[in-house]
Amino acid sequence: MNIIKPKIAVYKFTSCDGCQLAFLNMGIELVALQEMIEIIHFPEFGISNPNISADIAFIEGSISTPQEKKRIQAIRHGSRFLITIGACATAGGIQALRNFSDVNTWVADIYPHPASLSTLKTSTAISHHVKVDFELWGCPVNSAQILNALKSLLMNATPTARRDSVCMECKRQGHICVMVTKNIPCMGPVTQTGCGAICPHAGRDCYGCYGPSENPNSQSLSRRFSNIGLSGEAITRRFRFINNQAPAFLEAGNLNEKKSK
Repeated sequence: MNIIKPKIAVYKFTSCDGCQLAFLNMGIELVALQEMIEIIHFPEFGISNPNISADIAFIEGSISTPQEKKRIQAIRHGSRFLITIGACATAGGIQALRNFSDVNTWVADIYPHPASLSTLKTSTAISHHVKVDFELWGCPVNSAQILNALKSLLMNATPTARRDSVCMECKRQGHICVMVTKNIPCMGPVTQTGCGAICPHAGRDCYGCYGPSENPNSQSLSRRFSNIGLSGEAITRRFRFINNQAPAFLEAGNLNEKKSK
């Protein structure tokens, strides 16, 4: 008896490939998963069929070139579900720092022949261009996130994600708060969990790689940073990092930039 397996595709846009590794890092679970799914496009896995339709398309990377704008439209048209994975796909990524400056100046400073490049003035999330069914935040995402989302869809259930803050994860794991005990400016209060509070576990501050938590109070955290001794510019830099275009972080960064002028 032939069982029709859902077709899965993994696409890369402007990114470092780190989130795609979350698939490969599954190891034996990825092998077992192939009894339930068929991977039809995943170049990093050795399978390339870029123009084929998929039941579930996972997208890594931001849109930063005219060619990518066209390609994501075609992928959306040929996919039943579209899931973005990682900070680049969900919020534009670290490359979205170009959005605060003149991209032509950046390109001219970096490349010897800038005229040969075709690029957009901004780096934007996939959701700015097509309908996204579900987002997995993180830089990078982890295997458990992808596996849980995929299993939910295979069972005809809506994927879910935890949006509570890293602070809650620290409490669950018994980590000592670095901001309270060491006055280290930490993004944990406004950042969603998912990483397992890796940095606070090592005695370091969270730098917001999993994006804004649910209902983040960014302005309150900004005032706390100011009380610790950070300048307006330094606070702006805290919010303008990996997820600088996430609305809550973007607003906080812009407000603190105005205050520092």
